[in-house]
Amino acid sequence: MSDIKALEQRITTALDRVRKGLDAVADRGGDEARALATLQQELADEKLAGEQLEARLKSVLEKQQSDSEAAEKAQKGRDEAVTRLDAELQSLRLANQQLRENNQALREANAAGLADAELINKALQSELEALRADHAAGRAEAGAVLADLEQLMNRNAETTEVGDA
Repeated sequence: MSDIKALEQRITTALDRVRKGLDAVADRGGDEARALATLQQELADEKLAGEQLEARLKSVLEKQQSDSEAAEKAQKGRDEAVTRLDAELQSLRLANQQLRENNQALREANAAGLADAELINKALQSELEALRADHAAGRAEAGAVLADLEQLMNRNAETTEVGDA
């Protein structure tokens, strides 16, 4: 009987150790479950951060595209202003050349005593045309300068907006 009591004692002790082991595994399982939940939450947070970064990247790329299109448009405006300026300057050069030729003819006619009203009228018309061409060239030049200033102001405004964001 004492052997039965000893076996019973050994079985009880073994069952206690098994129970303690199961409790330890259950506790570790709870720790693992908490760790798993924490990892899942961190994964969800990282996914959200990734989505936010993708949205910001898309926004930056769209802004860059918009800025690029605005720069191309501004460049086109400057090119057109320079083309107009060049045309006005060519017109001015031509008018000034005609003015010089007419004034030379007027001086020669005056020196020969042949200056007549028609020649004087032609010289005055050439001078008026030269003045008009000069004014048109000045307007075209001012337009080119204004186009550049407008682009600089727009670029400065965009830089300020980006700095504020």
